[in-house]
Amino acid sequence: MQDQVSYLEYNSQRTHLIIPEYGRHLQKLIDQATEIEDKEMRNKAAKYIISVMGALNPHLRDVPDFQHKLWDQLFIMSDFRLDVDSPYPIPSKDILTQKPERLNYPQNFPKYRFYGNNIKYMIDVANSWEDSDLKNALVLVIANHMKKSYLSWNKDTVADEVIFGHLLELSEGKFNLTNSNEELLNTHDLMKVNKKVSNKTQFGAAKPGIQKKSTNGKTPLNKNTKSTFKK
Repeated sequence: MQDQVSYLEYNSQRTHLIIPEYGRHLQKLIDQATEIEDKEMRNKAAKYIISVMGALNPHLRDVPDFQHKLWDQLFIMSDFRLDVDSPYPIPSKDILTQKPERLNYPQNFPKYRFYGNNIKYMIDVANSWEDSDLKNALVLVIANHMKKSYLSWNKDTVADEVIFGHLLELSEGKFNLTNSNEELLNTHDLMKVNKKVSNKTQFGAAKPGIQKKSTNGKTPLNKNTKSTFKK
């Protein structure tokens, strides 16, 4: 009797898994269900496969439309060849392969780049409001934000008249604070705010368990360390 030689089957030689998270055994079950001729038996096989898929994802049972998602995945994994009665609308293959519309990248080139595009959006929103005390307060907030943005890029002092001039230009002459008695926030306070924000962004919050250095540059000793030195 001639010995039978068994060969290893590599994944590269197997059929492609449409949804790899469910594994090859479930994919084989779905392929076998599509070949069943009797529709009643196919429906039973489909419901069994749905129960297996649900057992493989117990953390998704509280998700709304969980069963709907499983049925959609069942048809997708069968390459839409499975003919069974679904309790939900059967998805279309064309809709699945349809590509979303391409988003146009905003091409904005502001004159004062250190203010960013959001300042111009804020000015446009404030311009759409009716004249009121709330609108005046918003314009003042925008001016203070402009000053803070200016100082974040230019590490120097800036006069309020410069910010008022930029605001007048960006608002196309509609917001004129030059002749008003309004005063913006102090430059020193804004620089402190910018410094705090940059430090948090660069270094993050202080991690627990890390000892801070004392004012003399030496790491303070804790109680256990002191006791070891005494010994």
